Amino acid sequence: MVASQETLDKLEDIGLNMYERKIYSALLGRGISTAGELSEMTNVPRSRAYDVLESLAEKGFVVIKASQPMEYVSIPPQQAIENMKTQHQEDLKEKLNRLESMKGSEAIQELEELYDQGVELVDPAEMSGSLKGSRQIHQHMGTMFKDAQQSIKMLTSEAGLNDLHDNHSDLLEEARENGIQIKILTPVSSENMAAYNELKNSAEVRMLDEEEMPAIPNGRFTIIDNEAVTMSMTHDEVHATQDTAFWSKSDHMAESVLEPMFDVLWEHAPQK
Repeated sequence: MVASQETLDKLEDIGLNMYERKIYSALLGRGISTAGELSEMTNVPRSRAYDVLESLAEKGFVVIKASQPMEYVSIPPQQAIENMKTQHQEDLKEKLNRLESMKGSEAIQELEELYDQGVELVDPAEMSGSLKGSRQIHQHMGTMFKDAQQSIKMLTSEAGLNDLHDNHSDLLEEARENGIQIKILTPVSSENMAAYNELKNSAEVRMLDEEEMPAIPNGRFTIIDNEAVTMSMTHDEVHATQDTAFWSKSDHMAESVLEPMFDVLWEHAPQK
């Protein structure tokens, strides 16, 4: 019995390369085998088969049997997945520990000093760029919320409010506890009512009413401390990988362009 292409694709999704997928699926059908036998069955070069089986053993998919010639025993698929999962968890824990220890090190202090020196040489208006993909955008927004010293002002859509709640509610609550003033303008419907009610615990949230305010902008932007902005450049329905935003540390754009518009909308927006 040969594994289907769909199953082989699933093995690729979890990190097995082409030779690993072929040899592991072939070994499952035999239970125990030699590298030479598996090489002939899968057309994997014999010289590569040993390395592939060694890699599979390290990942927890096979066990090497001490025999002459050397034989390999397949691990049941469910157990193999658990083995790989455990390894990833251990690797992640180790990497997180390294990152955490880096935060308070002399190395990070030196890097911060280099950053500060570089920023002093740059006009804040030149500190701008584009963000591609929802993941990068959310990561950048999280950084902005952490850096806020005085205020966070956001205009967002119905879907945007749900995203804000799902990805940043903890950071907004932390900002509120640190005395940051947070204002959010958003349309409200049954689709985002739960997020609206929960975010009201961390921010002052007002409703944009299209009937009373027909000229309201259809988009999303965030102003931090009246000196940095992030603006969405795509609509809500775009695929997450194609979501695009623009950010800038231009205080002119923040204080002279977007903030006056936000403040006018805020004064006319009711609390629900």
